[in-house]
Amino acid sequence: MSGPVVIDSPRVSVIITIDGPAGTGKSSIARALAHRLGLRVLDTGAMYRAAAAIVIDHDVPRNDVRAISAKVEEADLHFDWTADPPTMLAWNKSMDERIRDADVNEFVSIIAAMSEVRRHMVRKQQLIARQYPYLVSEGRDQGSVVFPQADVKFYLTADVAVRARRRAEQIREENERIVDPDELARTLTRRDEIDSGRADSPLKCPDDAIAIDTTEMSFDEVLERLTRDVLALKPELGR
Repeated sequence: MSGPVVIDSPRVSVIITIDGPAGTGKSSIARALAHRLGLRVLDTGAMYRAAAAIVIDHDVPRNDVRAISAKVEEADLHFDWTADPPTMLAWNKSMDERIRDADVNEFVSIIAAMSEVRRHMVRKQQLIARQYPYLVSEGRDQGSVVFPQADVKFYLTADVAVRARRRAEQIREENERIVDPDELARTLTRRDEIDSGRADSPLKCPDDAIAIDTTEMSFDEVLERLTRDVLALKPELGR
């Protein structure tokens, strides 16, 4: 699949962040918004999922934070920007299929709470922004920690039952696997607690972010709202 027309001028610099808990539609909206505006999309959640998969697949002791951090650094996580959406690579091999598996989903919030791993990821993400300073970056701490000076910040929320239903539909479409939305809601609630309570880069709404509750909104409605807000603040992107 061919990618969007992407701004590559060194004179152009814009960072848009989309934060929020799992199941609020961040990844899909970030990709659609990036396509519409001619920007690249940075899926930071894929980076943490790749880290979780690396630990599992290489039998790294899950209580050895130093060994985990070293193995993740060795993998040199980065994206293949020629693909659409960008392919998550570790040791220059695609991780896209592996990172959506159930065991990765169970472990990702735990590894994301590890300070050494998180500091490494923040450095990686900031490096990516220096290399490609025209991004829609989505995650949990993009507007609060990674890119505090972002041009536009969003924070998406939704009722946990709605988020669970959305994620169940996503899993069914991607993996043809049926999951129980009620169990998924409990998993999301636990993830929210871990993400919000961690010492480093906790999940929170930046003070200067535009908060949007997507519970009653369709995908197209969310996309139109974000597009309108971005163009109000960065009208040059609409030219």
